[in-house]
Amino acid sequence: MSNPSRKEPLLYMEEYRVKQDPQDYGLADEVFNMEVFKKKLQIAIVRNDEDGLEFDLIGVYPAIANAFRRLMLSDVPSMAIEKVYIYNNTSIIQDEVLAHRMGLLPLRADPRLFAYRTEESSEAGTEQDTLEFELKVKCTRRKDASKDQSNFDDIYKNHKVYSGHLKWLPKGKQAQIYTESGVGCIHEDILIAQLRPGHELDLRLVAVKGLGRDHAKFSPVATASYRLLPQIRLNREVSGKDAYLLQNCFSPGVIGIDENECAYVKDARYDSCSRNVYRYPQISDAVTLARVRDHYIFSVESVGALKPEVIFLEAVKVLKKKCRAFIDEIEAE
Repeated sequence: MSNPSRKEPLLYMEEYRVKQDPQDYGLADEVFNMEVFKKKLQIAIVRNDEDGLEFDLIGVYPAIANAFRRLMLSDVPSMAIEKVYIYNNTSIIQDEVLAHRMGLLPLRADPRLFAYRTEESSEAGTEQDTLEFELKVKCTRRKDASKDQSNFDDIYKNHKVYSGHLKWLPKGKQAQIYTESGVGCIHEDILIAQLRPGHELDLRLVAVKGLGRDHAKFSPVATASYRLLPQIRLNREVSGKDAYLLQNCFSPGVIGIDENECAYVKDARYDSCSRNVYRYPQISDAVTLARVRDHYIFSVESVGALKPEVIFLEAVKVLKKKCRAFIDEIEAE
């Protein structure tokens, strides 16, 4: 994804240290210029599917790349269960542990359609800022179960409580706007508790809009990370057994072997940069390992309420809003 016409600033990975390119002075002498920044900035989407989003952010400062990562983790809102009213819990799980498990259930509700609760909001909430659910499950023994059966599914009824047991309780006109599948749990097979005859759960759950900086349950992403683009260059020809040894020193798919049993760099992008090659004297001088200092490979995996590309765009909006607020404070002085 790199631009061949662009001079890439490199960080060389030697056996015991990371060395900067002698022609690259890093960020020490760089003065920020908006026109230069806009010219260098590039975004290339590599993968966007159900598993997540992978894209390249090129030509930016580390602080900007890290700002996007942190914003996606902690400043893009989502809906999560905030309060759990326990009317009956005769299971072996303590009330506080059960409440914590309920809070971590991922909800499909789109946070952009709801408002934040304020200090003036009532405890019951409104249809604009609150979702309510109930969980009522009682375990009983099946009447047709014989004494010889050993499978719990055949012996007990409702002995496993799943997230699919949650029932949505619409407030106000919510039933006319949303559907239960659109605001309920993303996955219906999350195990909450295991019961035995006589055990019962009776809960009322209240979900609100919040930020990951307040609690991790409000974070819309499962993972949001970045790494620098690896660069691998072969200094000499490596063939035969050494070629296969070199191939095994890197992640699968990074080094290829041609029909002449000579090694070549197939795809350096997915190398883990372990520097394992330096363990073998016969090939340690055959490669030069580096990373591009301003080329970031972002990986974003959504919890499910928002698509990964939407989460990134929301993070951009949050950063823009923060910058505008900061500028207004400066101009007001």
